[in-house]
Amino acid sequence: MLSAAMDYLRSCWGPASSPDGRLRKGVDAAGRQEGLLWYKDAGQLVAGEFSMAVVQANNLLEDHSQVESGPLSTTDPDLQGTFVGVYDGHGGPETARYINDHMFNHLRGFASEQKCMSVEVIRKAFRATEEGFLSLVSSQWSLRPQLAAVGSCCLVGVICAGTLYVANVGDSRAILGRLVKGTGEVLAMQLSAEHNASFEEVRREMQAMHPDDPHIVVLKHNVWRVKGIIQITRSIGDVYLKKPEFNREPLHNKFRLPETFSRPLLSSEPAITVHQIQLTDLFIIFASDGLWEHLSNQKAVELVHSSPRNGIARKLVKTAMQEAAKKREMRYSDLKKIDRGVRRHFHDDITVVVVFFDSNSIAMDNWSRPTVSLRGGGVTLPANSLAPLSS
Repeated sequence: MLSAAMDYLRSCWGPASSPDGRLRKGVDAAGRQEGLLWYKDAGQLVAGEFSMAVVQANNLLEDHSQVESGPLSTTDPDLQGTFVGVYDGHGGPETARYINDHMFNHLRGFASEQKCMSVEVIRKAFRATEEGFLSLVSSQWSLRPQLAAVGSCCLVGVICAGTLYVANVGDSRAILGRLVKGTGEVLAMQLSAEHNASFEEVRREMQAMHPDDPHIVVLKHNVWRVKGIIQITRSIGDVYLKKPEFNREPLHNKFRLPETFSRPLLSSEPAITVHQIQLTDLFIIFASDGLWEHLSNQKAVELVHSSPRNGIARKLVKTAMQEAAKKREMRYSDLKKIDRGVRRHFHDDITVVVVFFDSNSIAMDNWSRPTVSLRGGGVTLPANSLAPLSS
């Protein structure tokens, strides 16, 4: 039994990447690789199961993600649960990678201080991650000014003691699948708030926060953007839109605003939802906006509900890619042949994590509780590297 347990623990570590920044091909202990698609079809959590998949479209994968299950505190082994993070980067992978390296550790540290999981613990973890990345940008400003123009959406889910916490900045989504009693159908419930200027209520919020700036959100090429630059209104990073001292040389002039600003244009404050898990709550889908560009919330939960658990994240990703191919009037088989970089013209990087709730999970002793630490196909770059400046 101990040998089997050790084999399972070894299977929880994520894939390496090749020196050129591609996802490693073939099979490893944590998942498989099919071209630009990485997936972990199934895994056990403290009180449930999960499936995870990532497909790369950008030249450098800008989506980073993680699943952690086991102790949520560095001091209390009984504070057990599951942490899911989906980090959809933009301008490069650096911020998303930074969040992947620090967010969960901050959360465990603050949970240890407060001796519990709470909204305040999660809020502090977001704040510490934002402040840490700001410090990195500041220390590297003269050598790597482009870091100031790199940012990431950040979607976090924490399941602990029957409570589900969902925290978000940006436009990734967490969608709950709830069983409708009597009909057997499943209903999609969005638990994450979206911070994207395409929504009228978000534009109103921005205008209320910046009453002295009539151009805080601008319709440009038929898309609403903050200052005509970025669609999302909350993020980690994007320091040049939060701190005016980084909106200047040596940052490349393609990023700089022509005028200064007195208050941050974007926020890093997460919207946090607290949900008590019900017996009718079957699963939750965490995914970057690359999935939701092609699948509705309801279609996604219906697909999960009608399919086997094993491989369901991969099925969601492939369904989105099939929809992307259909929109371009091409075959899915031909889309799969398109390499990274060029692939971005057809769909975005897509990350999906599906977590199934098992309310009748068998109680396990502490030593045998499943401990998972898995990263979803992220590109590993040398510490002193930076994504190339795109034209």
